[in-house]
Amino acid sequence: MSPKYKRILLKLSGQIIAGKKDVGFSKSALFHLRKEIKDVYNLGCEIGIVIGGGNIFRGKEAVEKFDSERVSADYMGMLATLINALLLQNILENENLPTRVMSAINVAELAEPFIRRKALRHLEKNRIVIFACGTGNPFFTTDTAAVLKAIETEAEIILKGTKVKGIYDRDPKKFKNAKFFKKLAYSYVIEKRLKVMDTTAFSLAMENNLPIFVFNILKSGYLLKIVNGENVGSIVS
Repeated sequence: MSPKYKRILLKLSGQIIAGKKDVGFSKSALFHLRKEIKDVYNLGCEIGIVIGGGNIFRGKEAVEKFDSERVSADYMGMLATLINALLLQNILENENLPTRVMSAINVAELAEPFIRRKALRHLEKNRIVIFACGTGNPFFTTDTAAVLKAIETEAEIILKGTKVKGIYDRDPKKFKNAKFFKKLAYSYVIEKRLKVMDTTAFSLAMENNLPIFVFNILKSGYLLKIVNGENVGSIVS
């Protein structure tokens, strides 16, 4: 059976790696992610991954709590994503999944520099490519980096893994009557400022007609279902 999507960009937050605690690392969460990714890889899907660093360090929080200078704080946040990327690489390679980490900032001893043609070649050779350090620029989130990398690597869709079913009009953990959306337009998400991805990311996706699927990656088999064409979350298109 051929997957509906041949090439995907999976967006993971640092909180997913942290598991229930939201900070640090969770062995069970990492092993769960490995299984989900392996199942999709074995289906023949080409996989790019953009990972956040919020489980280790958040630039905006450093500015608020420690009066840190914003640009320096954002670069520290980028380094946090690199730590997560290297850890995920090791976890995946323990299951003989070929991976490459590509960084938006120069850390030659740890990761390859991001070169678009090289990234495309890795994907064509069925290597999982983990993109670290966001866009390499301060003031941009890893959500924007995910959309940018998806466009650059010609991914067909962005799959944003979260801890909830999909997109709601308010936080479903705080409000039991939160309304769930199965399908939305980019313009509606931007207008209502739904807190799923930042406005820059959605605007860039809209300009390039790149669909974004938001789902609960902690549910076993959901990533595989989406790649096979099942609707088990919210799609923005």
